[in-house]
Amino acid sequence: MKTTRAWVSGLLMIMVMMTYGTAVAAEVTGGVDLYSAYVWRGITFNDGLVAQPSMDVTAGGFNFNVWGNFDIDDYENSLDDGEFSEIDLALSYTVEAGPLSVTGGYIEYLFPTTDAGGAPGTREIFVDLSGEPADGFILGATAYYDIDEIEDYYLTPYVGYSLAINDEVSLDFGASCGYAGEDFALGGESGFHEYTFYLGAGYQMDSVSLSALLGYTDTMDKDVLPEEAADVNFFGGIGLSYNF
Repeated sequence: MKTTRAWVSGLLMIMVMMTYGTAVAAEVTGGVDLYSAYVWRGITFNDGLVAQPSMDVTAGGFNFNVWGNFDIDDYENSLDDGEFSEIDLALSYTVEAGPLSVTGGYIEYLFPTTDAGGAPGTREIFVDLSGEPADGFILGATAYYDIDEIEDYYLTPYVGYSLAINDEVSLDFGASCGYAGEDFALGGESGFHEYTFYLGAGYQMDSVSLSALLGYTDTMDKDVLPEEAADVNFFGGIGLSYNF
């Protein structure tokens, strides 16, 4: 039943974007990232090679995103190689409020059934607040609340800096941390969950973008995020995207 609701919700979101796109010109971007591991909020979902394709449709402040995780390597018999273990659908809306940018949205998490198993889907609502205190810097925070399987919150403040080398090349630096509610935390206690640092580089050529990223993440409190659930610290990858 939950899987059916998930797909119905996803189709409804697609219909909303298609309907809205008839009135406002939409911008479509598709791409794929190849990473050494799949790490989400400090939790290791796969310590091997993964491909993560995505597509964004943006129109008039609305954004619809489809994202997937394709496991090239398997992971401790819990994931099969050569299959999608996760597909996410997200719908959001952004408004500019003076120097601040406010985004609210909804995320549908789908975990397809494979030979190695699957999991019930779940869904979150979120609000992101960010600003640019100085040229190139971004400072913000995102609050998530799972409204289905977990029914708890996750907060993540972040900071980033983008340095334009020239019109085509840029360098990006950033850091974030997470604070998880008791039901979200794998360790069963609320508190600081994980921290992450990253260094990225981008190259823009007409409608094609190339990117590279190197990151480091680790648990902040073993009672909140146990070490065995965060066995990947260093990760990295490359990406390619095209703006249609």
